[in-house]
Amino acid sequence: MSTHNREAIAEQIVLSEINNLRSDPSIVKENGCAACHILFTLANRMQISEQDASDLLSEVLFNNPEINELFIEIVENIHMKQRMMGVSFSIKRREAKDKYIDSNIKNTLSELSADIANYGADIVLRKLLISSISLEIAKNIGIDHHAAIEELYYYMRKNDQQTHESILEFINRFYERIRRR
Repeated sequence: MSTHNREAIAEQIVLSEINNLRSDPSIVKENGCAACHILFTLANRMQISEQDASDLLSEVLFNNPEINELFIEIVENIHMKQRMMGVSFSIKRREAKDKYIDSNIKNTLSELSADIANYGADIVLRKLLISSISLEIAKNIGIDHHAAIEELYYYMRKNDQQTHESILEFINRFYERIRRR
């Protein structure tokens, strides 16, 4: 199957599933993820791995701005409006949302740059790892990020030695890989 043909099929599946969710949002269960639902549907229907489906979904959304808009609308509808989370953000116009996100990107990068200068790369990498882990927890169990980070910190305090060693081992492997390049 050619790359173009494969992407066209994926586009149809994604669009079809977006339309299904628009007509019946309850397809995504209580704490389920709309984006993951579309991703897994794509993987199942095309009989490809989740990673390949993720790459393909990214290509479809990147190459088709209309589907990208529909995708974000359905995610916002299910995750924010219907679940009453982030309502003030979800009712803004797209331009205002984009400005807010752009501002957050710039602020976060500025804060991380200041942290690198003040505390060093190890602390910033540790901060990024903890943020990534807590976001994964939030996504997987359907809670907000604040709750997830508190659960993570609780676990890390309870298992201090183990989590410290795991994070340190990752950081060391990360730096080794960078040095090998």
